Amino acid sequence: MQHDLQLRAAAHAIYDACYPTEEWAPVPFDEAERFGTVHYRQAVGAAQEARCVLGPRPEQLSLATIL
Repeated sequence: MQHDLQLRAAAHAIYDACYPTEEWAPVPFDEAERFGTVHYRQAVGAAQEARCVLGPRPEQLSLATIL
């Protein structure tokens, strides 16, 4: 997911919101990403779902229209 910085940022925000303390997730986001924990995979899945629901950003839409 290193190539999609926007999706990674969304997953990070979701991870931090859903797993705010060590009681919820034993490792911070960067470690969870490196190890592919279930918490990380759930945050990525939520970010992907959110992207589908939110749709393309206006600048992405205009770029697609130009091409």
